[in-house]
Amino acid sequence: MVFDALGTPSHGWALLQEIRKLTNKKIRYVVASHYHADHIYGLQAFRDHTDALIVAQERSGEYRDNDTIADEKASQRLDQRRGALYPWVDANTRVVPPDITFRERMTIALGDRRLTLLFAGPAHSSSDMMMMVEPDGVLFAGDIVQNSRIPFMNSDDVSTTQWLEALGEVEKLDPKVIIPGHGRTLSEAKQAIAFTRDYIQYVRGAMAAAVQNWTDFDVAYREADWSKYREFPAFASNNRGNAYRIFLELEQSQFKAGKP
Repeated sequence: MVFDALGTPSHGWALLQEIRKLTNKKIRYVVASHYHADHIYGLQAFRDHTDALIVAQERSGEYRDNDTIADEKASQRLDQRRGALYPWVDANTRVVPPDITFRERMTIALGDRRLTLLFAGPAHSSSDMMMMVEPDGVLFAGDIVQNSRIPFMNSDDVSTTQWLEALGEVEKLDPKVIIPGHGRTLSEAKQAIAFTRDYIQYVRGAMAAAVQNWTDFDVAYREADWSKYREFPAFASNNRGNAYRIFLELEQSQFKAGKP
């Protein structure tokens, strides 16, 4: 079993070679936590060089089927990566679809391990899922949990309300170890959960006040105190977009609440 295949075919191949240093056993499944480019381009190596079945949540199909409305537009992103990551992503790079999909939950038994796949979205993406490994108590959290790194939220399908609910479900699972989508593995699972949850709540709090007071977003963002998170990785690339996405989400919820 492999969980996530990394963001280029060459990285997927390198991962496969590292696995082969540890074992020659057949790779039966590759699980995709969600269909975003940095997690799926490596699937190509496993599709081309193994017999593994690729497993994803059923909404992963939207990544290609609804290219004009999906949370990350597949063709546009692939073209962008072909330029930014050439030669590691090139004209031969393709999006590999899953072989098996599930809606809410799927359980796979491998020897004495029970692997439970759980739909946790739409949160960071439309197809977020996590994998709990028992009896070890190890949770592969995908991008639902990101330890000490500013998560990416600026896409149409992001729901921070659902994301916070998903983090609550992670806490209920009470994992001994969390392997986040980005950041260090932690045996102190509550610490990783708390970082992501506290960040989302902080941005929501800052933007909620702006929405309630009809404050322009640019003004609200400029006046907010971001010092708590400014030094974390991906702050510069993600934070403003995250704040704007949350601003729109809260604005939309306010309009809905105001309907007769």
